[in-house]
Amino acid sequence: MKPSIVHCLKLLMLLALGGVTMHVPDEDDVVASLGALRLDGHFSFDDAHAAARDFGNRCSLLPAAVLHPGSVSDVAATVRRVFQLGRSSPLTVAARGHGHSLLGQSQAAGGIVVKMESLAAAAARAVRVHGGASPHVDAPGGELWINVLHETLKHGLAPRSWTDYLHLTVGGTLSNAGVSGQAFRHGPQVSNVNQLEIVTGRGEVVTCSHEVNSDLFYAALGGLGQFGIITRARIALEPAPKMVRWIRVLYSDFETFTEDQEKLIASEKTFDYIEGFVIINRTGILNNWRTSFKPQDPVQASQFQSDGRVLYCLELTMNFNHDEADIMEQEVGALLSRLRYISSTLFYTDVTYLEFLDRVHTSELKLRAQGLWEVPHPWLNLLIPRSTVHKFAKEVFGKILKDSNNGPILLYPVNRTK
Repeated sequence: MKPSIVHCLKLLMLLALGGVTMHVPDEDDVVASLGALRLDGHFSFDDAHAAARDFGNRCSLLPAAVLHPGSVSDVAATVRRVFQLGRSSPLTVAARGHGHSLLGQSQAAGGIVVKMESLAAAAARAVRVHGGASPHVDAPGGELWINVLHETLKHGLAPRSWTDYLHLTVGGTLSNAGVSGQAFRHGPQVSNVNQLEIVTGRGEVVTCSHEVNSDLFYAALGGLGQFGIITRARIALEPAPKMVRWIRVLYSDFETFTEDQEKLIASEKTFDYIEGFVIINRTGILNNWRTSFKPQDPVQASQFQSDGRVLYCLELTMNFNHDEADIMEQEVGALLSRLRYISSTLFYTDVTYLEFLDRVHTSELKLRAQGLWEVPHPWLNLLIPRSTVHKFAKEVFGKILKDSNNGPILLYPVNRTK
């Protein structure tokens, strides 16, 4: 039976939209409430403005204090103190990973921001990799995924499911979902967790899993931080490949594009990563790709005109090791032969597994150098039923989005059963 399909759409439009700023000065009361706590780490008050910014750059909610925890006990003691103050207290607590929330979710107006990366830096909270029949990694909630990857690769292992951007914290993405081009096969990151350590709203440290405290386990995964603070996670691993064949092809027809995507994710033998993005009237897109991708037919590619057209890019990868290159070539060729892309727009490159997974950070560094990173990032993620995705595309891509759009629009299907 063909699996149900739902399309995941991510829109990021870099618009000059007005932000929200809120100041709740109550620092003296906060200091008095927290001063009696004995901590392995410390509270700070001079970096509140830094904790009042996030990736979205749309809201600025000034906290009264920032907790730099030296242990999970610090997080638990702080949350417990706020809980004991009761409903009459204005104090709130927010866990902040790498600050990539969009609308102030990692901020706390007049409250306490917990800097989770400080917890990850504690020696006792190091990333620990376990092999065997069921390989897994234990990682602090404040650890960046890129650091988890570096550590697991030392053992020839890697997590199965990723986000497109790895400079995010483990607890941050597990509090949301963690969706990327591998989710059609393995599910999002939240579907690949074996166990969590959580500080609850009462300040209790609880271990939970599929079998133990399962209600809390399933609530915290994708719970947007509202069911507790994830301080540690046990994540499933698999053998890591050495190399990746990275492919891009273009379509001019949305229906053909989505049908090919759906065909690929429904196949038992298919690519390891399947995503896509929309190109709205951008000129010279293939010329830009030539710096890192090779056209299969350089002559035909040079004659392709993209000016003024709405195009759909199907992005694919196949993992392989050096001694499997010939087999990979055959499998890729067989899969591509089933697709109906514009024949002159096949581009590919071979990169290491690490280079592919960390690809967005490379783009980030270029944007930072041009001063284009610290800008407002209104971002919209939608899950669209297969039955209505064509109507959505006709209205949005055909009528609403114009040349002025300059943010990525990612579009890819996932199996609803995952």
